[in-house]
Amino acid sequence: MLLARSRRSVVLSTRSLVFSLVWLAASVGSASRASAADTDRGAELYELCTQCHGVAGEGNQAALAPGIAGLPEWYVLAQLQHFKKGERGMHPEDTGGLRMYPMSQTLKTPEDMQAVAAFVAAMPKVSSERTLEGGDATRGAQLYTICVACHGPDGAGNEALGSPPIAGQSDWYLLSSLQKLKSGHRGTYPNAVVMRGMAGTLTDEQAMKDVIAHIMTLHPTNAAAAAPNQ
Repeated sequence: MLLARSRRSVVLSTRSLVFSLVWLAASVGSASRASAADTDRGAELYELCTQCHGVAGEGNQAALAPGIAGLPEWYVLAQLQHFKKGERGMHPEDTGGLRMYPMSQTLKTPEDMQAVAAFVAAMPKVSSERTLEGGDATRGAQLYTICVACHGPDGAGNEALGSPPIAGQSDWYLLSSLQKLKSGHRGTYPNAVVMRGMAGTLTDEQAMKDVIAHIMTLHPTNAAAAAPNQ
């Protein structure tokens, strides 16, 4: 009697284990299929973005489009949300932003925004060429001390503060961003307001070029390694 009960218990336990393994395998399979579907959707949505940002997300200065390949998903998503809400890209002096506002409206659902943000984040980073001249990296290092609290000593950024990584970004775009932030043209979302004050500490374009010259010495690989995640 006891032996029969023991055998029955073992059989039931085995069945439970097998069921659990089957369920787990099905769940993993479903997650993989969902992930593949999200990637396909992100790639499909990104086709419209290639006109300005390029197939590899390398950016295009002539189109006022920055390199976005490999930016953190959270940051890309946040910016898309700012554009779609009209918190960014609405100022008449922000030509590049004005182009992004209607583009953001083509992303109809939060899932679409998430899919394209994830696709962009998964892209391999693309090296940017220097275009600015006359910056003093030594003086820029001193000016950069105020930036460290949010962007980090390696320019890695800080997701908790909503601060993107800036190491490895195109110098022309960094200059354009600082100019827009200082003038208040960048947008009305909280970080843009905060950054307006920070950019205001750079008294002129030369100071901006100096701090950018320093940022260009920060190696993207080191920044990525230091980042908790753009």
